[in-house]
Order: sequence, then structure tokens, then C-alpha cells
Amino acid sequence: MEIPRVGKKTFRENHGKSGNRRIEILFEDEHIIVVIKPEGMLSVPYAGSSKKTVINTLEDIMHKNGAYSSRHKPYAVHRLDRDTSGVMMFALNETAQRKIMNNWNTMVTERLYRAVAENSARRPLPDTGTIDSPLSYNKYNIGFVPASKNGQSGAKIVPAVTRYKVIARGKTHTLFELSLETGRKNQIRAHLASKGYPLSGDKAYRAKTNPFGRLMLHARTLRFYHPFTNELMTFESPEPEEWMAFVTKRS
Repeated sequence: MEIPRVGKKTFRENHGKSGNRRIEILFEDEHIIVVIKPEGMLSVPYAGSSKKTVINTLEDIMHKNGAYSSRHKPYAVHRLDRDTSGVMMFALNETAQRKIMNNWNTMVTERLYRAVAENSARRPLPDTGTIDSPLSYNKYNIGFVPASKNGQSGAKIVPAVTRYKVIARGKTHTLFELSLETGRKNQIRAHLASKGYPLSGDKAYRAKTNPFGRLMLHARTLRFYHPFTNELMTFESPEPEEWMAFVTKRS
């Protein structure tokens, strides 16, 4: 299906040391808005933080356009890690937010990511497969695959399932496509790192390379049924072309 676009718009925001970050609106109606989130920007605010977020930026845009009100404003329905870029959806009223979140598993039919990871020193992963290791979280709320079923010091563990496909293999890096059956924080990063494939640019998982000055993880595709029209909608944002070139030139 062709990507629906309603008055495609691009907005630039300045975020100090993060430089210029761009939010692109792919689709908007009275119920939902779909955007491309830039890397380095939080999805939503958190207590004690004054950094600009996607939801803050959308609120500013709506204020400037005279479209913001207490009943018509962006509400989070899912998140991307700060350093992950790609397609995100927000509800534009509380009714839409509840309907989306209550029906997420049946409404959303596909979430695809692309990632560049450093090659494992262990036995290489097959071309396709599933990683279903449960995750636990340390005191910094960074996810990891625990060595034991009880997690770290008895910390709670949660199930997590990631399906992957190898798009390209190079001498030093691999380009993966990944789909989520569960949406845990840091899921892709933790799962690939547990197999010896830390994402390039990922200091939290001890990556040794950072060729583009960013985490090389991008939410490429989001496919879902519209919460009110039931129309199947597909939104895509390809990862940077340089990622494939980076991997293949090292093949």
C-alpha cells in the first residue's frame, strides 16, 4: 500500500549539543499523527528532565497552528529509545489513546527495524531466526539478558521475543532487519548484544565502533489498522543509505 501522506511537513528544532533535529509528519487526522522521530530526541518527557521531546515539539507545532486544546493534543501510545530514529504514532485525544493502547497487539500488525551491528566473535547467527531470551533491567534501567532465570540479584525478568533477518553481511558489521513480538525497553539492543552483536554506536552495550556518531537503530516500518476507520495503514522510513554502503564496503 502506498504510504498515506497528508500535507507532508518537516520541522527543525535546535537542541544544543545535539545539533539540529528534524521531525517529519507523515500523516495526521483528528485521531492520530504519525511522525519520523530523529535520533537523539526523547519520545516523551520524564520527571526532572527539561530536554526537548517529540511530544513537546508536536505540542509547540499545534500551538503555532492554533490546533492545540485540552481535548486535542498528542498522547503517547508507544515509545522509541532516545537514540533510535524512525516511525512513531501518537494519539490526538484521550479516547484514541485508550483505544490504541487497549488493542495494540491486534491493531498493530508489523513493526520493522533496521540495525547495523558489529560482527560477533562467536559463531555467526543464521540468516533468519528468533531470539526469545527474557530480559531483566539494572539499576540504570538498561535491559540485558540475565545469566540466570532469576535475573540480577533476584530482579524481575520479563519475556521478550525478537525475530530477525540478515540483510547484508560485511567483514566487520552486519545489517539486520528485526521485528518485535514484544515491545520491551532496549529489546533489540539487548537481544543482539547477548548474541555478540552490539549495535554500532551503542556504548551501553560496549560497542567498539561509532562511524556515524549515533546508535545505528532505525524504526523503518509501522503497519496498523486505524483505530476508528479500521483502514490498514503502512508507514515507512528507510534507514540512511550510508548504512548499507558502510556494511558492504567491508565485505
